[in-house]
Amino acid sequence: MPSAESTQASEHESDTVRPTTEDEVARSGSELIGGPLGRRALLGTSWWTPVRVVALVAIGMFALGLIQKAPCYNGAWFFGASSQYTKACYSDIPHLYQGRGFADGLVPYFDKLSGDMPYLEYPVLTGVFMEVASWLTPGSGTIQDQEQWYWMVNAGMLMVCAAVIAVCVARTHRRRPWDGLLIALAPAFALTATINWDLLAVALTAAAMLMWSRGRSLAFGVLLGLATAAKLYPVFLLGPLFLLCWRAGKWRDFGKALGGAAVAWLVVNLPVMYFAWDGWAQFYRFSQERGVDFGSFWLIMAQNSSDPLSTDTVNTLATLLVLLSCVGIAALTLTAPRRPRFAQLAFLIVAAFILTNKVYSPQYVLWLVPLAVLARPKWRDFLIWQACEVAYFLGIWMYLAYTTSGDAHKGLPQDGYHWAIAVHLLGTLYFCGMVVRDILMPERDPVRRSGDDDPSGGVLDGAEDVFVLGPAAHPPRHAAYFEGPQVEWGSGGTESSTDRSL
Repeated sequence: MPSAESTQASEHESDTVRPTTEDEVARSGSELIGGPLGRRALLGTSWWTPVRVVALVAIGMFALGLIQKAPCYNGAWFFGASSQYTKACYSDIPHLYQGRGFADGLVPYFDKLSGDMPYLEYPVLTGVFMEVASWLTPGSGTIQDQEQWYWMVNAGMLMVCAAVIAVCVARTHRRRPWDGLLIALAPAFALTATINWDLLAVALTAAAMLMWSRGRSLAFGVLLGLATAAKLYPVFLLGPLFLLCWRAGKWRDFGKALGGAAVAWLVVNLPVMYFAWDGWAQFYRFSQERGVDFGSFWLIMAQNSSDPLSTDTVNTLATLLVLLSCVGIAALTLTAPRRPRFAQLAFLIVAAFILTNKVYSPQYVLWLVPLAVLARPKWRDFLIWQACEVAYFLGIWMYLAYTTSGDAHKGLPQDGYHWAIAVHLLGTLYFCGMVVRDILMPERDPVRRSGDDDPSGGVLDGAEDVFVLGPAAHPPRHAAYFEGPQVEWGSGGTESSTDRSL
């Protein structure tokens, strides 16, 4: 007779949503490895769980990303400014080892630098990450040897972050672990993973999303506060969460999340704020004073204008655009026919910040990849967006190659780079449009079409609405008075409607 564990594993496996059964692109792509996985293929081989497969694939793709940087590791970082762009293998990490004082043993935020940047211009937790990597870097050999080691040490630490992200995303939607393959196989993820230190904040944010999906509001807040101490963008997730908790009346859980985030952020930042205020404030000064830079539509405007806008004006306009985006997302949240999923709104708010910001570094795509997978696990749309991001990844390096190769003009001229920026912007807007469509027409949402409500929503999953605006507040009479706790909505999922008529 089968054991209780094998019976439970069988039931769990039969309940798992497989992309190859509901996604045409995933089904076609699976032909490369022998076709869709059979329902009983993994039973009896319990070690090869979906989460472990996703983690191993993510590590494998990360390793391919390291190989892609090999031309720079073998000399382009040190012996030629142009070749690190023509080979598309640039990374900030080796350059900042010496440029931010780690090679000289300077303490971030406390010791002043000798160059144009007076202090390290990164948030505190990222600075700690960089400092720990410098401790693990051998101090012997030439500066080039040390910079190579520093990049390798950071790459090892960032690979752990990449595995954490893949595992957290695979576990956030309990019935959809195979969606984690979108993260693991994302080409832009592998190409940009070791350009900078963004994966630390992304990993903490992914872990926070996992905690929220399990109903652990305080743990979510703590992890999100730590993520915000590593990069600014995670704090934006509190906005959509506030709106969703307002619509569902989950104020206690939002309060725990907000309190946990504030305390965690303060625990990390207060000591540095107290003992090294000028060093701590450098990140915020730099963000405010930095001019229009690569990747933004502001750069296209500036480079095509005889009288470009000042930095202060761009800061004001970018802030206004973000606020307008927030108003739009709030209206969408409170008037949608069915309460949006947390991951959908998280993606939209971070995408709005990226699209309106005055700079878009190629590694910023890492912020969006996990949220995109949770928001719309649709292979076609995800790959279209990824193709646009890979095009931008190549475009920026070819443009920098053009500007640093002198009279040789190797690479992409300014007009060509503007087209690369446009491709990135349009690709992100396209994915945003698909997410908005899913919110307005929940029967089109691939997650809800498979029978779930909000797997990443935690206490919001299946909760009743207590505050709704617009037509959604007055559903058809047969829906408002349906006898039973839930009512079918469209062709997929269920929606509680007890309070929708209020």
